[in-house]
Amino acid sequence: MRVLVTGASGLLGGTVAALLRDAGHEVRTFQRRPSGVVGVEDALGTLTDPADVERAVTGTDAVVHLAAKVSFTGDPADFRRVNVEGTRLVLDAARRHGADRFVQVSSPSVAHTGTSIVGADAEPADPVHARGDYARTKAEAELLALAADGPDLRVVAVRPHIVWGPGDTQLVARVADRARSGRLPLLGHGLALIDTTYVDNAASAIVAALDRLGDEDAAAAGGSVRGQAYVVTNGEPRTVAEMLAGICAAVGAPAPSWRVPATVARTAGGAVETLWAAGPGRRPDADEPPMTRFLAEQLSTAHWFDQRRTRADLRWAPAVSLDEGLRRLAQRHAP
Repeated sequence: MRVLVTGASGLLGGTVAALLRDAGHEVRTFQRRPSGVVGVEDALGTLTDPADVERAVTGTDAVVHLAAKVSFTGDPADFRRVNVEGTRLVLDAARRHGADRFVQVSSPSVAHTGTSIVGADAEPADPVHARGDYARTKAEAELLALAADGPDLRVVAVRPHIVWGPGDTQLVARVADRARSGRLPLLGHGLALIDTTYVDNAASAIVAALDRLGDEDAAAAGGSVRGQAYVVTNGEPRTVAEMLAGICAAVGAPAPSWRVPATVARTAGGAVETLWAAGPGRRPDADEPPMTRFLAEQLSTAHWFDQRRTRADLRWAPAVSLDEGLRRLAQRHAP
């Protein structure tokens, strides 16, 4: 197929584009800067420009939509323009140009309301109660995409949870930086169980979802993934303390050794968000605040998921264990 991958300059998007290329597909990527993926066609532009989106989608058979504004803070209008209206533009262009498969890459945060998640499946996206502008707008975007499923466009949503791996500039880089500067505490005792996803597994699940959209036999038998949302994880819940210690060891940084009560972190996170947003002369590309309410909730509440439906419906299973992923991360950071 001719597949468009949006957001391929990021770790997950680039891995998906390379995986599709290796499977023999003709891959075009769409993002603001070159993807860096060898053997694909880069179409540069932004999700907020209809002409850019039109040019990127033209001539493709399928779309994997990863591009989004991802941040703990920022102007709510920016999240809406990119995550909601940008998704709308890509969906509309896909329908106009005859693409018949659409994978919406979403997030479990679209259904997270701040309480612990213990062995849940993919609950419905909830843009009203999701925490933070990113989660709320991603929830809207997911609902928009799934509502577009129809006779001419088959749609599925995939929600990879806490994706990490070598080259990760989000979770791994931030953990390493804060650990080395002594700014990485454990919230409470760090015993909340969380799921994470090694990047290769997240990418292979997204490709599996794309493949399943083309399985007409399953659709005829009532086993289609169309219109469904799936959470994807490694299926190996570990405590926050264990996961942070593993990443720190892999990158050669000290594990967190001090603690902050979770309730204090949540209160402080809300205050920091307010002060950060009001900071004089704050650049749009400024670093993230050291703590937010959403981040405090993520680090102090359990969030792990039942993967049985995901694995059965996508006919997929993770190939890289967390321990193997940490070993690969350590290899990347070896002196």
